[in-house]
Amino acid sequence: MLLLPLLSLSALWGFVLNLTMGDAQSLLRANTLYDTIGAASTDLGIQLQAERVRSAETLTTRKQTEVLGGQRARTDKSVADFKQAVTDAGGAVGEDLSRSVDNLTIALDRLALIRSDIDNGISSRLVGLTEYNRVLDAIFQLYDHLISVSDLEIFQQASSLQAMGMAREYIAREHALIIGALADGRLTPSETAAFTEYAASRKFLHSRGLAGLEVTLRRPYEQVFATEPFLTFATMESRVIKTGAPPPDADAWHRAVGKLTGRLDDLGKTSSDTLAGRTSQAATGTVVEIGIAGGIGLIAVLASIIISVRFGRRLAGELAGLRAAAVELSRRRLPDIVARLRRGEDVDVQKEAKAIKVSGSAEITDVARAFGYVQRTAVTAAVGQAALRRGIGQVFLNLARRKQGLLHRQLALLDGMQRRTHDPDRLEELFRLDHLTTRMRRHAESLIVLSGAAPGRAWRKPVPVIDIVRAAVAEIEDYTRVSVGTMPAGAIDGTAAADVTHLLSELVENATIYSPPDTVVQVRGDLVSNGYAIEVEDKGLGLPATEYARVNALLAAPPEFDLADSDQLGLFVVATLAQRHGIKVLLRRSPFGGTTVIVLVPRSLVSEQSALEAAGGDGKAALPSRTRKKALAVVSSGTHAGLPRRVRQTNLAPQLNKESPPEPEREQAPDPAERSPDEVRDLFSAFQRGTQRAREEASEEGP
Repeated sequence: MLLLPLLSLSALWGFVLNLTMGDAQSLLRANTLYDTIGAASTDLGIQLQAERVRSAETLTTRKQTEVLGGQRARTDKSVADFKQAVTDAGGAVGEDLSRSVDNLTIALDRLALIRSDIDNGISSRLVGLTEYNRVLDAIFQLYDHLISVSDLEIFQQASSLQAMGMAREYIAREHALIIGALADGRLTPSETAAFTEYAASRKFLHSRGLAGLEVTLRRPYEQVFATEPFLTFATMESRVIKTGAPPPDADAWHRAVGKLTGRLDDLGKTSSDTLAGRTSQAATGTVVEIGIAGGIGLIAVLASIIISVRFGRRLAGELAGLRAAAVELSRRRLPDIVARLRRGEDVDVQKEAKAIKVSGSAEITDVARAFGYVQRTAVTAAVGQAALRRGIGQVFLNLARRKQGLLHRQLALLDGMQRRTHDPDRLEELFRLDHLTTRMRRHAESLIVLSGAAPGRAWRKPVPVIDIVRAAVAEIEDYTRVSVGTMPAGAIDGTAAADVTHLLSELVENATIYSPPDTVVQVRGDLVSNGYAIEVEDKGLGLPATEYARVNALLAAPPEFDLADSDQLGLFVVATLAQRHGIKVLLRRSPFGGTTVIVLVPRSLVSEQSALEAAGGDGKAALPSRTRKKALAVVSSGTHAGLPRRVRQTNLAPQLNKESPPEPEREQAPDPAERSPDEVRDLFSAFQRGTQRAREEASEEGP
């Protein structure tokens, strides 16, 4: 199927290339020759003209000068550059051009003999200059063979410019004769005849060149011929022919020739560049022709391809449809299903795992059916994983709720036991057991948070920040190591008070765990423009910078809870609570070497002190009795075996207080060892009654 189209295409391409490649090669060859041999030979001609002028002075005065020596060195360098350019041109040098190059090379080899005759005084002035003229004639013959383009218009313009360049050479020959004649003030008859011949050739070449140039190339030459330097030169030229003597004003001759040759050299370069640009455009046109021919061949190739791969195109279309379906499945449908499952939405496997609909050959439909199986398996696995996560979360929640119920019952029993017990040692043990039960309740609430549910504790009124901090400190084991600094007045919205307390207790407990047991954990706060900032600072070893960055990233955007990462449950709880209320938590290294945790409660959750007071009371009813009892223990002036040190009968009603107010010295917490059994009994009775009153106030507040 491909043999016949390929044979036809080969024949067509052979015919087209036979028509177009010859012209393209000719133009490309011309550009190569212009950039190599053309540029080098032009510089060589300029150097030889300059050396001829200096040699004319030496032929007249018979004195060698340093100027002539320097010019000969520049000429030798130009000769070397020309020979290198011939080597660089390589295959672009054809048979006809090769003969011209060889003739010029032979002429250049005679330079040493020409210079020797001049230096030894063998050659006369006209003979020496004629030898240089022969070398330059070989250069201009080379120029004639450089013009080898097939474009007739470009060839004509190049020939005309060649004539103008040769005319410039005859002006240089006239100048060389006059330079020598000005040195001794005369022209020999043979020199006058040669000058007249040069002038006639110059006029002929100018007329020929102007006639062949088109308007854009001819006009600049006409402008030069109308200028003062050319007119002065032509006048003095005619006078030399008539009188047979050199111009009387040598300076005027030099000025006229210098200006004229300078303008002609610049104009020749500009015209050559313009013609080179046209040659390049012609080459481009030829390339376009080749492109058109190639396009026709390409059409033939496409026709052959269409005939040979029509079944392949259909297969490609079927594969494209299958690919689109697979891309939609992997980039849109499955990620969307996973996102919905993470949001807790129900997903119907039968509905979502729809079959991929493609048409085509049996192989394509088989692959589509396999993708359908993969899709159903992936959706089923995702749904199963989501159900497993929800089940685990529900297990967490059920266990936590049951544990909460048991802990509440245990706390109620402890309260009853405390009310019925008057033994100080027994009360101390009950108080510690009460404290452990409170911590267990916080851990149960952590399970509720990880399950995605919200704890049941909440208050209608704002809760003072100081009470929240004290309650948080009271819920950790080493609460005696925590120092709570002075905090500005402020309150947290009652709906978020329990979560903020839980969040702070996790952070404070973490600070006590990862710091030496003999150090103090500082807790301080301040009311800022964006809300309320609470700092927890420990004196531990701190963390590496990378670990701080990792923990802060987790706190800023908590990922889905991973059961395998059970060592950081506290961080997940803090991150979840912070995200729930828009709280910002940041860890950084403390100036003292430990870690400082900054908790910024947003302004939307913070109430001013005036609003708190308007709500009624001093905020004592905001926290439950048990939390208040331990919070007071944290900030009391002293402790006795971990218990708060109280002042007797402080919490009694006025009508029950039958004793006189204590002396100031009695308020300084006397030594427990000096108390009598009656005082100890009264102390714990007062503690029991205060606890009962706080419980009653909390019951009135309600969750």
